[in-house]
Amino acid sequence: MKLPSVLLFLSVMMQPAFAQQSVPAAGPNPGPAPRPDSRATLAYIHAAWETLTRSTNSCASLEDIKVTTEPVMYLPVGLPEPEAVEAVWRECRVRVLRLPRKIDKLGDVRPEELPAEGLLYLPNPYVVPGGRFNEMYGWDSYFILLGLEADHHEEPAKGIVENFLFEIEHYGGVLNANRTYYLTRSQPPFLTSMIRAVMENPASFPQTDAGRAEKRAWLERAYTLAAKDYATWLRPEHRAGETGLTRYFDYGQGPVPEMADDASYYTDVIQWALAHRSMDDEDYLVKASEHPDAEETQWLKETSCDVTASVVCGKAWAQGYRLSKDFYRGDRAMRESGYDPSNRFGPFSGRTHHFAPVCLNSLLYRYERDMESFARELGKQQDAAEWSSRAAARNAAMHRWLWQAKEGTFADYDFVRQQPSAYPYLTSLYPLWAGVATPEEAKRMRETLKTFERPGGLSMSATMSGLQWDEPYGWAPANWLVAAGLNAAGFHADAARIAKHFSETVDAGFAADGTIREKYNVAARNADVRVAEGYKENVIGFGWTNGAYLKMRELMEEGPTRAKK
Repeated sequence: MKLPSVLLFLSVMMQPAFAQQSVPAAGPNPGPAPRPDSRATLAYIHAAWETLTRSTNSCASLEDIKVTTEPVMYLPVGLPEPEAVEAVWRECRVRVLRLPRKIDKLGDVRPEELPAEGLLYLPNPYVVPGGRFNEMYGWDSYFILLGLEADHHEEPAKGIVENFLFEIEHYGGVLNANRTYYLTRSQPPFLTSMIRAVMENPASFPQTDAGRAEKRAWLERAYTLAAKDYATWLRPEHRAGETGLTRYFDYGQGPVPEMADDASYYTDVIQWALAHRSMDDEDYLVKASEHPDAEETQWLKETSCDVTASVVCGKAWAQGYRLSKDFYRGDRAMRESGYDPSNRFGPFSGRTHHFAPVCLNSLLYRYERDMESFARELGKQQDAAEWSSRAAARNAAMHRWLWQAKEGTFADYDFVRQQPSAYPYLTSLYPLWAGVATPEEAKRMRETLKTFERPGGLSMSATMSGLQWDEPYGWAPANWLVAAGLNAAGFHADAARIAKHFSETVDAGFAADGTIREKYNVAARNADVRVAEGYKENVIGFGWTNGAYLKMRELMEEGPTRAKK
């Protein structure tokens, strides 16, 4: 069943801004826990798409608990004001402002230049993750889109891709999410995978001559804008030294504005670094005053952050120290990676920008191969040859710098210290999904599954850091990408087993409290997540878990050869 735009709009207007089910409190005699039942989980997911749908035409989308200011919506320069914006202006009492100039690339407009943080206009409804994440996210949307298509909601899935094309055209690239404080960074690049998912679904376009012409025109526009988005990753700041590979990088400075609702995160980092001086983290810290005078304030702009321009910066102080400018660069790059935080790239991933990561370069290889395929379909043979050459060069660089033949795995490479990472991380298996690994390498990589496999699915790492993207926590997107990669490499039994175990963990969590969560404890096979440092909440919703769960069910029920990546 398709969800027409009008129905989506009406459903949004009827929903609260943060549609979460409360966790029922246990009574004095709660009785035996309900038995996990996939039918109940599926029923929740089928209903959740409308619950999690937002639109910049609705009041629900404007609320942002991360930055609690009065609602503001920004329109791009040169875009005629849509009629729906005038309606939302009247109903929601929102300020509607224009961005100060045309944006060609990420970072052309900095959040601090704007009078207030706000929502960036998008033309189509979209599905949000849930909880505090009340906007359209870059990589979340890939897994959400897979779920929408698995549930036969082709129109909103296609609309999400069109929103990303709008972002590239008007905001400089695919954004972390459509808020002004994300104008300086992207997220893991899944755009071409989303385009391909829409193109490969027969229900996306009418099976008529007119429908085929529409499909070709749609691909032509998507191809052109995807090429512009790809250019983001070729900018000098995104180069991983002299490796020929790519790194994560945010074009902003200092602490991120969206941490305004978490008073302890940056001070937690300072206190951790002070308590672990032997861990070689002096580069994280700057000795400074809590209330600096004018001279020290100017000095901190060069060594830490601007306390006069950022409330978050001003509060990021503990025991006589502030965080260094380089830490903030790494912290921002970590947020572009989506894995925020773990200890994968140093404590709290504060050195993310020092690494050529396996995940990002796997995704860009897949992007290049997708673009080659699109170019051939459009009859652009010279373009196709160029994309093929880029993919081959990245493959060679990944094998030179990231493939560890002795260990039989791909590893992130620290190009600053010129050494591979010794931190086992689940993203080491992403080259299976991307098609980078040779058959022989795939066999060796399969042996590393035991490092991550737990009773309830795959853990992100083998390190108990207390952070949410480490042991013992499993996340739906990573579990799905690895399962899909194993399936594509011919390891069907492994893929089905992982899909089964993670799905059962989601079922167990749902049976316990009637919710689907952002992440799970795969060692305990439940949603009991107790993060010691950093983000401590286990958000309810949850878009990408819903999507990955449906794809895992598809893999188990339809068989290994039919399940799509």
